[in-house]
Amino acid sequence: MPTTTPEHDARIAALTFAGVYPHYVTKIEKKGKTKEELHQVIEWLTGFDEQKLSDLIEQKVTFKEFFEQADLNPNADLIKGVICGYRIEDIEIPLTRHCRYLDKVVDELAKGK
Repeated sequence: MPTTTPEHDARIAALTFAGVYPHYVTKIEKKGKTKEELHQVIEWLTGFDEQKLSDLIEQKVTFKEFFEQADLNPNADLIKGVICGYRIEDIEIPLTRHCRYLDKVVDELAKGK
């Protein structure tokens, strides 16, 4: 498995949550899941309720800002596996790992897990 590069990590940090969120919605809705279910898994991971998510989307925060404000679930480090070609537990940069946690829980929701 490849490890992330500094360029990759910087690109992830600079992405806006508002820019990626619609892709999460599309992904889960294609699989018959709802936006409410998406918000449940995001809240589990980050502690953000629906109003806070809405505020963060409106503010167009970067993933760096998003996770700086998050109260990451203490069990998040139990999220394992491969996402986007990277083994989550091997990602050394915390922010990149947190973003991949989010990607993984969205994937798992889409798969019906």
